[in-house]
Amino acid sequence: MTNDNWVPFNERPDWDDIEPVPQDDGPHPVVPISYTEHFREVMDYFRAILAKDERSLRALQLTAEVISLNSANYTVWHFRRLVLEALDYDLEEESIFLETIAEMNYKNYQFWQHRRWVAQKRASVAAPDELKYTEVVFNDDSKNYHAWSHRQWVLLNLGGWEGELEYCSKLLSQDIYNNSAWNQRYFVITKDPSRGGLQAMLESEVQYTLLAIRQAPSNESPWRYLRGLFKDDKLNLLTRNDVITVCLEQLAEEESSVHALNLLLDLMASGLVTGRGGEQCFRKPEGCKVISEGLNQGAASVTPQSHKRYVKGFYGRRCMNVD
Repeated sequence: MTNDNWVPFNERPDWDDIEPVPQDDGPHPVVPISYTEHFREVMDYFRAILAKDERSLRALQLTAEVISLNSANYTVWHFRRLVLEALDYDLEEESIFLETIAEMNYKNYQFWQHRRWVAQKRASVAAPDELKYTEVVFNDDSKNYHAWSHRQWVLLNLGGWEGELEYCSKLLSQDIYNNSAWNQRYFVITKDPSRGGLQAMLESEVQYTLLAIRQAPSNESPWRYLRGLFKDDKLNLLTRNDVITVCLEQLAEEESSVHALNLLLDLMASGLVTGRGGEQCFRKPEGCKVISEGLNQGAASVTPQSHKRYVKGFYGRRCMNVD
């Protein structure tokens, strides 16, 4: 309801029985807020209804007016839920109401909390609508924290996992740097009950991630995602020749590749690794030293000669023929 067609409450016959309750700022407010007359009157009547604990249709309509003026008001959202329950109100209609105010509330905690409450009441039938709604939000703001949190809640509580991994792939094909989509991808492979857990998805996810690294080596997200795949099984990571190969490929192209250097240094510091020929090798202190220098000092310290040194330090002479 806009100011142009707003009708004051003292001109509404159905509100004649309500005595508005002014805001109490004390006898001598230091810095009184200059509210508009419209805002002041709406809040005065809301305080009156709240004091009476009136859970009626007009009370519901009043909460909508308050929300239109101040959608961050937690009290009005809470009272609205109480009224909805008391009236056994049609939650499909409430969903429509939320759609009408959605655009100005994409980053409003109270709005998302209320939306979750409505979805929970509607149960699994709400899942497709809620997932679709978050996609609309992502079209405008692909990293909206509230929308991603809501989407994960919907998947965990209402279902709708089908196609979620493909949706993540779609987002990453549009923007490989979308760290929110990487986070959601990890959420799916670890939480979707139909996928069998991380170990069942490990090989395909490693290959997907290595491809993403080759596509955008400076993108930190796939490097972190790769570490996440092995966070509970680091010994396995130590023996992955495909991971080591990608690191060395990136260093061959850019000797100061921080992400590749960082991962190699962590692997070497962990001790035992497996070479390309399958032999077990131990890290060389000089290899760690050279990579550390590369991380701390930049490209100037990683020369072609020192590159050979840290390759030898990582694989050992028996594992890789580097002269």
